[in-house]
Amino acid sequence: MKYVLAFVLICSAAFPAVADEPAPLELPDKENFHLFLLIGQSNMAGRGQVEPTDQEPHPRVLAFTKENEWDFARAPLHFDKPVAGVGLGRTFGIKVAEANPDIVVGLIPCAVGGSSITAWEPGGYHEQTKSHPYDDMLKCCQIALKAGTLKGILWHQGESDSNAEQAPDYEQKLGALIKRLRKEFEAENVPFLIGQLGQFEERPWSQYKLHVDNVHQKLAREQSRTFFISSDGLDHKGDGVHFDAASYREFGRRYAEQYLKIAEE
Repeated sequence: MKYVLAFVLICSAAFPAVADEPAPLELPDKENFHLFLLIGQSNMAGRGQVEPTDQEPHPRVLAFTKENEWDFARAPLHFDKPVAGVGLGRTFGIKVAEANPDIVVGLIPCAVGGSSITAWEPGGYHEQTKSHPYDDMLKCCQIALKAGTLKGILWHQGESDSNAEQAPDYEQKLGALIKRLRKEFEAENVPFLIGQLGQFEERPWSQYKLHVDNVHQKLAREQSRTFFISSDGLDHKGDGVHFDAASYREFGRRYAEQYLKIAEE
């Protein structure tokens, strides 16, 4: 690796894992730059309140920006809507980096708040953001993946499909998306991590949300290299929809724990 490992060795001797003022960014070799695609809707993008610690750069956790450039990962990672805040991605990246001192983690944030599974098909359009989530993600990844190696796909989505009209087709559409992504990125063995929808007492699940949850768990059982991450015990920010910042960080740890188990196999 180039600059990054040398920089980390210096920092580790004098500073904690998070550095306040890292040196100018230089990318590692491609094989040591482990990339993770973050897709779905608002609970992947993150809507938690940003605190100063969420913006402290970690020397080995980077994020791909709206300008198609790599920078140190700071909250908010996503830029789908002005309300973007703390999500699960940054904590995930830090935990994976801490468990693998010889790599640099690169996060590719492409989630779009409010997007249904239909928006994650080729040509799919999302009216709220005037965007094409799947097509935009592909364009972004074509640039980002030139620098590193795809190691995982993180998914959190389903709230927008938890209704009578869209829930019946959810299994077919999500299954097709997983297969399409694996083919597109030649990533047959890359883990696909599915996060569970929020479970909040104040907002009991409808039959349609239960259906979407069942689909998530079924695909994790039946599709190769597909895994389910529980949201048990996580809290919302007061709206009954989005996790609070502490819960996003905990969710990120859970995604990381699952990924690290897979990586050890």
